[in-house]
Amino acid sequence: MAGVITLKFSVMKGGMKQLDMKSPIYIPGPVEPQFGSGRYIYFEGFSVDEKGKQHYLDATVAYRQSCLRVVEYLRRFGYNDYQIYLLLSCAPVQGHIAGIVDIPNACTTIGLPMDIFDFDIAPHVVPEKKQLGACAFAGKK
Repeated sequence: MAGVITLKFSVMKGGMKQLDMKSPIYIPGPVEPQFGSGRYIYFEGFSVDEKGKQHYLDATVAYRQSCLRVVEYLRRFGYNDYQIYLLLSCAPVQGHIAGIVDIPNACTTIGLPMDIFDFDIAPHVVPEKKQLGACAFAGKK
């Protein structure tokens, strides 16, 4: 699919020195990307691993926990782990660091667009396990 993109920007002569910044800053445009109606379901994760061990302000552990919450949730509808991993790698999810100020926890969120599914995945819907096929695996030679 072909497309055209137009970028407009300006560079402040001597801006890095004038602003005393070590990295660029930007102000995004007023329009955020929309995928469908914009309905998202968000999952939170904290910096506590599956065994209950606290990882002090570790956003990586928190994000992993957010991902595991999505996996846990989508299994209810009949997806297997591999399908969910593939889905998360290509869907327009919104990952955010929600907070690192609540010592000792870091908190992250993942927003999963609800309208990419052919059925309703809202929390109020009673989950029905569907036959959703399987992933292709490379065979042994």
